[in-house]
This record gives sequence, structure tokens and C-alpha cells, in this order.
Amino acid sequence: MKFTKTLIAASLAVMSADTFAAAFQLAEQNASGLGRAYAGEAAVADDASVVARNPALMSVFKEQQLSVAGVAVVPDVSLRGTEASNQSVNPGQLNDSSIAPAAFVPAGYFVMPIDDKFAVGFGAFSNFGLATEFDADYPAGQLAGETEIVTVNMNVSGSYKINEQFSVGLGLNYVYADAKIIRNFGATSEQTQAQFDQLSQAGLLPPGFAIPSQTEAVHLEGDDYGFGWNVGGMYQLDENSRFGFNYRSETDITFEGEFSSQLPVGLGVGSGGASLPGRVEITLPAIAEFSGSHQLDEKAGLHYSVMWTGWSSFQNLQADVDGRDEPGFSKNENFSNAMRYSIGGDYQFNEAVLLRAGLAYDESPADKNHMSISIPDTDRFWYSFGVNYTMSDQANLDIGMSILRGKTQNFTESDDQGQQWGFESKGHAYLFGAQYNYTF
Repeated sequence: MKFTKTLIAASLAVMSADTFAAAFQLAEQNASGLGRAYAGEAAVADDASVVARNPALMSVFKEQQLSVAGVAVVPDVSLRGTEASNQSVNPGQLNDSSIAPAAFVPAGYFVMPIDDKFAVGFGAFSNFGLATEFDADYPAGQLAGETEIVTVNMNVSGSYKINEQFSVGLGLNYVYADAKIIRNFGATSEQTQAQFDQLSQAGLLPPGFAIPSQTEAVHLEGDDYGFGWNVGGMYQLDENSRFGFNYRSETDITFEGEFSSQLPVGLGVGSGGASLPGRVEITLPAIAEFSGSHQLDEKAGLHYSVMWTGWSSFQNLQADVDGRDEPGFSKNENFSNAMRYSIGGDYQFNEAVLLRAGLAYDESPADKNHMSISIPDTDRFWYSFGVNYTMSDQANLDIGMSILRGKTQNFTESDDQGQQWGFESKGHAYLFGAQYNYTF
């Protein structure tokens, strides 16, 4: 489907939708937290990126601050074919060493104290995204093709300092989302080809009719926007210890666009290449995070977080087409709520250099009985390192790196022809981030 992208989508088009938190959730809202595996994000007030993770922390700021960040995602997601019920396909033809493209995730924030009680902040970042790409002639084309979801979150927040211990914050979010789903026909099963031959003999299809594997059986593109909110709280136990909590609401998105299929009209979802109005409805899940931050002495700090994501809101990925009773595309995902645990620390090496390190464990929300190569997911560990360099009284620079190691998964997936495809998947990644912070 073709459509004109909005200015927001065009200006942030570099925000490819690779995802390396659980499912298609993004953790990369800044580069300062990257160095400690995003431990303590709802309690640590490093910079203006608090707008994304806990607006109550804006009450800590005494001066205006601007933060601009970017994180490069270099994935290493591979598949090895283990089974093919189609006897004409060797399982080795399912091997793919790289199904997820590299990505760059930008973000920007500004925090402005109004007085000793109130502060406001603005942010542009992303909480969700996904991109997988397969060759058009991939044998399991009905499971593969291209899947892409890009989201951009525009946030305005305010905080109020109740007293020296308690602060609260509230944010309003405009979420722009863009999606693309392409599925190719893939290898034809013996049963399907026999049906084609019968229809050819009956004169309903041309003689020798066959469908090339690269034929687009489903092509849907669309965009939409939605609104959400987030609320945060902060408790300052003493000058060395702080706790924070943040909750981000669900956001309903209906991707409105066009559906097309190169299959002949009357054959499955075929439209003969004609475009029809179509849509995909999804609910971006709610997120809750609790964090603690403790300054152990004049040099060392300890930080930790527990994050819950309400993935049970994502049960099905389905494309509906106007004027048709049957969906153009449907995939049961059956996600469950998932947790993320992280712990990290920092060490003031000298006046200019702060060192960071952290570990995290991400639970996958994917149902073991509904694994998918289009949204590959697994439990994964984060190993993170970073540094903050103070350039002047007004400016400092954050550099972070994370190594993500996912568990190996073995599963079988079925296509619309009833064919069984077996896979062994591995999902790893390397994240590199930089962030510039300037205090006015």
C-alpha cells in the first residue's frame, strides 16, 4: 500500500524498528542508562531523558537541560532450518544468517524548571519497534516476508515537588505509528498444486497454473496515531537514596492504509494486485517500573530496576480488508505479561570521568506454542558498560555499550497451506550509544 508519510515519520525515518528488549519493546530511550543496562532508570536523574522514564525526577533539576541521544543496534538474529514437510524443500534452504536489519534509534529531551516546585519537560523517543526481512523467494514465505513497526512518542510532562521527600509527575503522549506487513506465497505444497491442477482441468485456471514463491500474497501498509499518558512518583529517603516508580498507559493504534495481493481474485485473499482499504489494530502494552538508586560513598553508586510490561494485550496480529468477511492476514501471537530485572553501578574515576556497568535479564512474552519467525523473541541477558565524560561546567558526554545474548529456541510453525516448517533461532545483538547533555 502507498501513502504519504507525515512530517514526523519523515524526520525520524532513521528510527528503524529493530527491537532488542522483549518482543517489539525498545529500551533505548537514552545512552546514559545504556551503560548500566538501564538499571535504576525510574530513580536516577542523570539528565533530561528522565522525561521518558519518570517525569517526577524533573523536580531534581535546578537548571534547564537539553539531552540528545542516539543508539545504534547491530543485531545478530539467525535461523537454521530443521524440518520441512514439503518434500521439495531441503531444510537447509530455510537457513538465514541475518533476518533483522541494523537500526539507529534517536531521542531528544528538554527539561525546564519553572520554580522550586514545578518543572516541565518535552521528549521525542520510541518505546516500541520491530523489523524483520526475508528474501522474497524464501520457501516459508507465508511466515516470513517483511514485518515492520515504527513508533515515535512525542511527550510533554510536568512535575510537582510536594516536599523534600516526595515528588510526582504526569506526562501526555502522542504516539505516531507506521506499519508494513508483506507475506510471499512461498513454496507450494503438493496438496495445493493438486488443487490448482484440478481447477486447470475444469477450465477455472489457466493450464499448468502455478504460483511463483516470490508472489506477494499479502501486502499491507498503514499508519495511525494514538494518545496515552504516564505518571511517576519519587521518594527521596535521604541525600544518598532515592526510589522511583513510573506507569505508562496502553495506547490503541489502528493502522489505516491499503491492502493488496498478487494472487488471482477468488483465490484465497487474492485481489489481482488491486489495492483495497485495509487496517491492522494493535494495542501497545502498558509498562510499569520500580527503581532504586543509592550513593554508597563519594565515588560508588548502586542502581536497580524491576519492570513489568502488559504484553497480554497483544494476542493477535490481523489485517482486515474492507468488503471482506475473511481477514487478509491473521497470526495468533498469544503473548503473556513479562518482567525485566536489572542491576548496575557507577564509579567516579576522577573529576571528569564516571564509569558505569550493569546486568539485566529480559523475559520473553512469547508463547512457546506460538513462536514466530516474523517476531522472533527469546529470554536474553544484557552485559553493559559505559562512561560519562564532563567536558565543561555546562556540557557532558555519555557513551554506552551493551552485549545482548539470547537463548537458542527450537520450534515449528505452520503456514496457510498446512505446511510445517521447523527452525532453530538465535538472537543476539550489540548496542552502541552516545548522548550529549547541555545545561543552560
